[in-house]
Amino acid sequence: MAWTPLRFRVNGHPREIPCPPERILLDLLREDLELTGTKRGCDLGTCGCCAVLIDGRPTLSCLTLARLAEGREVTTIEGVSPPQGLSPLQRAFVEHGATQCGFCTPGFVIAATALLRDHPRPSRAEVERAVAGNLCRCTGYTKIVEAILATAEGR
Repeated sequence: MAWTPLRFRVNGHPREIPCPPERILLDLLREDLELTGTKRGCDLGTCGCCAVLIDGRPTLSCLTLARLAEGREVTTIEGVSPPQGLSPLQRAFVEHGATQCGFCTPGFVIAATALLRDHPRPSRAEVERAVAGNLCRCTGYTKIVEAILATAEGR
């Protein structure tokens, strides 16, 4: 099949890129756009490392055809960071030791960003539910949940 242009916004910037119909969004982001903050974990949709926001909703890019981003806004971990450095949430991850190896961190930050946008003062149970689709093999989740709660509390 012929490659056709894919038009969408990535991290606030309009993009047009040739794209075959079978291309997954994860590969398009990492390989074609060189946005390598989004990680390839399981390729099965079970780890959350590849999470991005599509029109503000957490989405697993390893299970999403790139074509489904046509005309939409995609935000990667690179788009969550403000120009001057880290977002308050990212800073809390560092301060609370929630990053460990850091491989899963982008997916957790994406999930937590959406949660805090929609529920600025979540309960512990709401935080745990929001990040339930993300796997971490290093932290045991306590520090991740504490970082998200600390961000919500403004500390």
